[in-house]
Amino acid sequence: MKKYLDVNVYEAVNERIKYVFENFDNIYVSFSGGKDSGLLLNLVLDYKRKHNIKKKIGVFHQDFEAQYKLTTEFVTRMFENNLDDIEPYWVCLPMGSRCAVSNYQMYWYTWDPDQKDLWVRDMPKMPYIINLENNPFDFYEYKMVQEDLYAEFGDWFSRQKKGKSICLLGIRADESLNRFRAYANIRKELMENKQWTSKMGENWYNAYPLYDWTTKDVWVANGKFGFDYNRIYDLFYKAGLSIHQMRVASPYHEAAKESLNLYRVLEPDTWVRVVGRVQGANFGAMYGNTKLLGTKRITLPEGHTWRSYVKFLLATLPEEMRRNYIEKFKTSIKFWWKKGGVVSDEAIKELESCDYNIRLNGLSHYRSSKEKVRFLGTPDNTDDIKSTIDIPSWKRMAVCILKNDHLCKYMGFAQTKRQAQREKELLNKYRKL
Repeated sequence: MKKYLDVNVYEAVNERIKYVFENFDNIYVSFSGGKDSGLLLNLVLDYKRKHNIKKKIGVFHQDFEAQYKLTTEFVTRMFENNLDDIEPYWVCLPMGSRCAVSNYQMYWYTWDPDQKDLWVRDMPKMPYIINLENNPFDFYEYKMVQEDLYAEFGDWFSRQKKGKSICLLGIRADESLNRFRAYANIRKELMENKQWTSKMGENWYNAYPLYDWTTKDVWVANGKFGFDYNRIYDLFYKAGLSIHQMRVASPYHEAAKESLNLYRVLEPDTWVRVVGRVQGANFGAMYGNTKLLGTKRITLPEGHTWRSYVKFLLATLPEEMRRNYIEKFKTSIKFWWKKGGVVSDEAIKELESCDYNIRLNGLSHYRSSKEKVRFLGTPDNTDDIKSTIDIPSWKRMAVCILKNDHLCKYMGFAQTKRQAQREKELLNKYRKL
């Protein structure tokens, strides 16, 4: 295993787990059924048993219904084989989950009782399964967004227990920029100055004990210590994927749509149910790894500018989706025209050398001495700027639409409280459709 600041990562994670057990009264692991959360759960259980710790740890699993059969089998083994050491929270409630394979569905709803005949698999039968008939959560709202349920569970868990509580997550900093930010954020409140922790509420924290592990480290640990793991990774390997390409996620999520077609190859029986569950899934499987859904280098159709292409794409969308994109595009244009954003000095030199119509707009307020840049007009594309993609263009707007990127994350947007409330209103309006 690699060294991180001259520390073996296996030794480091055990020191972090030791700290957690010594400083928190209540612990639960967020367990998705993937390689990282599976390893973390195994490590925590291994430490607990080696040190004869009797108190059970919580295990929280959000079941998204549409998943590989082998994932369900792995989750089942981890729960059933460890019931003496865990407090199980296997959640099979109707939840709104983002749908990136369709321009007609912003969300699809797991375990929707109105679509029971379309469920990808039957409801698990274990007595600890949490569903509409067995739901202890006072915060739950019917078909609430999955991210909200996840966040509210942490608050509920800390309220139900006496003492300080913590959620352990299998997030690794090298997996994505967003996951690196979860660890590296300098504005978050920490537990005793430990960067791998985040204070989430009055008496509860999140922690990322695996933050410095690599994908290779994960598989070395599984092999060296004989830990159980999701056997779908064996099939990924046989299908020719590298260890960095293997991903277990909801098949309709933006993070997994490029590999949606793997269901057809690896689990044909599951595939039949998956494509019938959500509108657009079959299209996503066929074209999720192509420029039709914005994942390859897209080209401009003949006779169009990127601006005219955006207008064409908007005209093909349902009214609610069209208004969603237009609102975000207007916000971006106004921001870059009126206020300006921060880019690197190198990018400013490139913009000036390529004669972009920009103005420097004073020092930023982002704890930086860099100047903000205003664009006097939105460029059609910025393909000649090599140092960054974080500048506005009509092409970026087109890519957002092609990706079914409803939040426009590709343009740097994050969800605001007002947008979250608007989504909730839309969910209530269309939940019966």
